Amino acid sequence: MDTPITRAEHEEFSRRMEAENKRLTDEDKRQNHRIDELEETVRQIGDLTASVKELAVSMKNMTKVQEQQGNDIEELKNRDGEMWRKVTGYVITAVIGIAVGFIFTQIGM
Repeated sequence: MDTPITRAEHEEFSRRMEAENKRLTDEDKRQNHRIDELEETVRQIGDLTASVKELAVSMKNMTKVQEQQGNDIEELKNRDGEMWRKVTGYVITAVIGIAVGFIFTQIGM
C-alpha cells in the first residue's frame, strides 16, 4: 500500500459497490420472475400435450366404435332385406303351388 485512500474515496467506492449490488439483486429478481413464468408455460404445454394425446386415443377408439356400428347397421339392413326376400320367395312358392294344385284338380288329377 503505497498511497492510502482518503475517506471520501472509500465512501464513493462503497456507495458504488452498494449501487452495483442493488442493480444485480434487482436483475436477479427479474430473471427469477421470468424463469418462473417460463416454467409455468412449460408446465402448461406439457399438460396440453398430455390432453392432446388423450384426445387422440379417444378419437381413435371412437372411430373404431363408429366403424363397428356402421358394419352392424349394414348387417342389419342386409338381414332385413334377406328376410324379405325369403318371405317373398315362400309366398311366391305357395301361390305357384296353389295354382298348380288348382290346375291339377280341374283336369282331374
